[in-house]
Amino acid sequence: MIYKKLKEIPEFLAGDHTHLKEVLHPSNDNLELGYSLAHAYLNKGEQSLPHQLFHSETYYFLEGQGEIFINDEKQEVEKGDLVYVPPHANQYVKNTGKSRLSFLCIVSPPWSPESETVDGGETVDVGR
Repeated sequence: MIYKKLKEIPEFLAGDHTHLKEVLHPSNDNLELGYSLAHAYLNKGEQSLPHQLFHSETYYFLEGQGEIFINDEKQEVEKGDLVYVPPHANQYVKNTGKSRLSFLCIVSPPWSPESETVDGGETVDVGR
């Protein structure tokens, strides 16, 4: 069994400018997982930078209101919404609400620095 408290997981600013906590990752937790799980948030008025993952990503929104942009599509999101992002899609999230927008990010296969580009081609290494 692995048990964690979200408040005890270290937070950092990811390369796409989301506030992030790596909840489960096979390289950090010595697990055989086919995905990684992160908890992210954007404060009021913040948005992530456009980025692309070579893998699929699923967002599950926990609180707040915002918009997610995937390629040329925009979708309003709120608590309880789920959005699947296909591999290689240009994506970013914007907080349009009056409070924090928080969400889970599930990346399959697990996220790695080599699997993400931010803002038109930079490889991101944020120490996850």
